[in-house]
Amino acid sequence: MSEIRRDNKGRKLATGESQDKDGRYRYKYNDSCGKRKSVYSWRLTESDPYPKGKRKDISLREKEKVIEKALSDAVSTNGGDMTVLELVQRYISQKRGVKHNTQANYNFVINVIKKEEFGAKRIDTIKLSDAKAWLIKLQDDGRGYSSIHSIRGVVRPAFQMAVDDDLIRKNPFEFQLATVVVNDSVTREAITRKQQREFLRFIKEDKHFCKYYDGIYILFYTGLRVSEFVGLTINDIEFDKERIKVDHQLQRTRNMKYEILTPKTEKGERYVPMQKDVADCFRTIIQNRKHPKIEPMIDGYSGFLFLDKNDMPMVALHWEKYFQHIREKYNSIYKVQMPCITPHVCRHTFCSNMAKSGMNPKTLQYIMGHSDIGVTLNTYTHLQFEDALEEMKKVVG
Repeated sequence: MSEIRRDNKGRKLATGESQDKDGRYRYKYNDSCGKRKSVYSWRLTESDPYPKGKRKDISLREKEKVIEKALSDAVSTNGGDMTVLELVQRYISQKRGVKHNTQANYNFVINVIKKEEFGAKRIDTIKLSDAKAWLIKLQDDGRGYSSIHSIRGVVRPAFQMAVDDDLIRKNPFEFQLATVVVNDSVTREAITRKQQREFLRFIKEDKHFCKYYDGIYILFYTGLRVSEFVGLTINDIEFDKERIKVDHQLQRTRNMKYEILTPKTEKGERYVPMQKDVADCFRTIIQNRKHPKIEPMIDGYSGFLFLDKNDMPMVALHWEKYFQHIREKYNSIYKVQMPCITPHVCRHTFCSNMAKSGMNPKTLQYIMGHSDIGVTLNTYTHLQFEDALEEMKKVVG
């Protein structure tokens, strides 16, 4: 029969418990990987007083309960010896069929983590406060809110994978980002109808920029995403049915590779109604379209409406630059400055104008290609008192 071990106070010690000569208690156990581990405390139970001059800590038996719970849940107490960088790399390696922009974002996040001390830390050592402190550091280092949002958007599900794999117990990134870092991003607001008319007038009357008038008019009056807009081909403009077929988008990667992708969201495939003035713009574009010796073909698509000087399809960057140069010229002439206008601002302006005109939210969701009605409804929150007053008069009157 084995001898019952006791501490210096005569208390019976359980299996794995012992007391060192200096009075400190020790608990030995095997973790879920079979490795021999030990934890220590100057107190055996929670009711024991703290020894004078010793660091305050939870008692040995409190630590035993934590370990027992972890082992019962089959959670590895060493996080698999995996660093934050290794975890994120494993998470990304399991993603298949991602779009170019998504892959570019993954690469951005990996490069950021590689430069951070945080990336070399073991995942089982990361606490909630550590995760928050790291994101605050990123903002203090000059990272914008949108960049931090993107980084957390990858790191959080990576840590959730570690939780699901029983490597850690809790996800330290499960918190609202806005409660930790300041949202200093500039919201792309819709411009007013007056600003829209003035912007289009300026383009139409300008000798150089007038060639972009029809395209910009279409962006303002269809709400198309710019990647959908540049991907349009002659066959996508169905004049007889008064609609625009949207079933793909065109993008160009950093290595100048053109590719056709499915629309951004699952609701992205749709038909966008085409009013007469928009149809007239398309007719003008098709009539004035370049006729290259060799028609460019991207992933089986040809007949793109807009071609650059190299007879290749224009991409989003072309139009973003056109908008920038137009605004710069406008503001160099007029005292009343035009706000920042981009292709996305055109889309947001269209959505806001339709909401102000009383369009049914579900109808607007379909036209915009929003997968979530909440995205569409957010536009209605931008309406002003005058809009509410006008709508009230319609309902009451």
